[in-house]
Amino acid sequence: MFRAPRAVPAWLAHPFRWQRLPVPWAAVVRGALCAGPLLGAGIATGHPAPGVLAGLGSMLAGVNDRPGTRRTGIVHIGLPALASALGMLIGASLQAAGAGWWIVPALFAVGFVSGAGSVAGPVRSNAGMQMLATTVLGAGMPLPGAPWAKALYVLAGCLWLLLLRLVLRPPRPAGGALSGERAAVATVFDALADALGAAGGPGAEPARRRLTAALDRADEALRLRRLTNRLHRPARAEELLLAERFAAATALCEASVALLWEARPLPSRVADSPRRFATALRTGQAPGRVSAPETSTAARGAFDQALLDTAVAFARREPSTRPEPARTRAAAARPAAESGPLPALRRALRIAAGRARPGRGLFEPAGRDYGLRVAVCIAASAAVALLLRADHWYWLPATATFLVKPDLGPLFSRTVNRFAGTVAGVLVFAGAGLLLTGAWWPALVAGAGGALLPFATRHFALQTVAITLMVLSFVHVSGDPQAAAERIVDTSIACGIVLVVGHLPRLANPRRRVGQRVTAALRATERFLRHVLESDPGQDPAQRLALRRAAYRALGEARTAAETAAAELLAARNRNPDWLTVVTAAERIMDAATACAVRLDHGAHRPETAESERLCRALSAMADALDAPRRRRDTTLPDPDLPPFPDCATLTDVAAELERIRGFAGAS
Repeated sequence: MFRAPRAVPAWLAHPFRWQRLPVPWAAVVRGALCAGPLLGAGIATGHPAPGVLAGLGSMLAGVNDRPGTRRTGIVHIGLPALASALGMLIGASLQAAGAGWWIVPALFAVGFVSGAGSVAGPVRSNAGMQMLATTVLGAGMPLPGAPWAKALYVLAGCLWLLLLRLVLRPPRPAGGALSGERAAVATVFDALADALGAAGGPGAEPARRRLTAALDRADEALRLRRLTNRLHRPARAEELLLAERFAAATALCEASVALLWEARPLPSRVADSPRRFATALRTGQAPGRVSAPETSTAARGAFDQALLDTAVAFARREPSTRPEPARTRAAAARPAAESGPLPALRRALRIAAGRARPGRGLFEPAGRDYGLRVAVCIAASAAVALLLRADHWYWLPATATFLVKPDLGPLFSRTVNRFAGTVAGVLVFAGAGLLLTGAWWPALVAGAGGALLPFATRHFALQTVAITLMVLSFVHVSGDPQAAAERIVDTSIACGIVLVVGHLPRLANPRRRVGQRVTAALRATERFLRHVLESDPGQDPAQRLALRRAAYRALGEARTAAETAAAELLAARNRNPDWLTVVTAAERIMDAATACAVRLDHGAHRPETAESERLCRALSAMADALDAPRRRRDTTLPDPDLPPFPDCATLTDVAAELERIRGFAGAS
């Protein structure tokens, strides 16, 4: 009897996933000019310790050297750089004080702060991880120098890479200034064209999610530039013109979601028009003719109208509004304490670093669980290391630092790839030591690792190879040429500790980690749906677009968390909702609500106020039920008891997806 092949479990398949990304050649060049030359400078001057610390700082900065505008790069590299220097100061001070076993509670405290800060956004998460790593290295690496000097060397290495990012730029594109921001907006149009081309097929929903991610990146880039400009000058005409074109792109994307909801294949000429706009942004040329209008459905009519508005925005050579003065009308309406340069800088940092406020995280349930998981793993690794050996004890907690952060991927997958990458890196380093001679070869290996690091972001094992090559080069120059073999043994022990401690029931409960993201997404979806159903016709669409962007952003964060939880080794699925199904249903509710908004704009039947309220209350009730962490297994979610919507197919879909959420979440 023929048996269908069984699907590979997600936790087993995840370690083999490989991201397909373009090669960031500019970052590769910057990486080659960082750790290797800095380490070589220390060797040449006879002061290897500063070279090692500066190279370490540039390596950590290279991990954060991702594609984006110059302003986002400053924040994405600068904030973790300050955290790395602070961690080195703390760790070196512990070493100078001869802390001994007091290092274990100290690392527990730093680990808790590092883990709890993970819920505040990816940039703060990276900053916390690197602060913890440099605390461990500063407390364990036997390098001479005062604690403050070690911290400055690490900071100097980070700033060296940041300086290269600001100085080594590609030639000015044909499209004009604002190259990074223009590229971000052009990517939105490309993603929109891909989504329209996938309409009616199985790739429509993934394409829509890629479009949402592109909108998030462009919105972040433009908002960050606008806020930083307020520090010293008003916005220029070209910046306002680009902002108007992005606003037109946002409205066009809203209309396209309604087309995607209809699930009908579209002619290829429909997808060609957004690509013309993307080319126009990159080259500075006119976009040319767009597709002919068609009013077969309300969604198609709305899309063609938005397409025409976008063409008008691209035809203008001057913005429709005057450049705003340095103190805008909105700033004048705020209190003086909130409208100066420092508050604007804080808002800019909050946008680039993740929109959560700094205080968020440490005092929330998810933040406490994150912090406890990281703190216990780091403290256990440090205690075992101190029991096993007095020297090089920092290998174990340093390895655990890069493994245990819950927001960086499934724990089992990262552990397997960390071990494989470490073994490969040790073998490559040992081979280089046999083939190369002299005092300079570690600097060459560190330079090769730095060049590999930007490319290696597509897989964690490859990234581990690059980091291992650089770390072993630093250790070799600092006076320990025999550390390569110990690295494999210590990595094995650290991986075992993290797998055991990281999967303890209290520390591995996805409801606390994922449920917060899912409920936040459901509440954002409910706010958008309520606005669509209760707002008056002809109202300014700016608020609706802002609510829509916030809801899709929250759904994207929830999907990332749900996919990570689904790939964990012990996901405890029998006690938790099928998070991916809940998120998918919420995404479909948002798509249907967007299509509903487009239809209402074009004269569709508006539901009664009581019906709208019951629909919104049902979605809010789902979020409330999922937000209850102590809910028993036999507790069922409330029955939405929704009315039929025979005159509105979009709201019928909303009601159906609400029932789907109730069915899957209620089975927890």
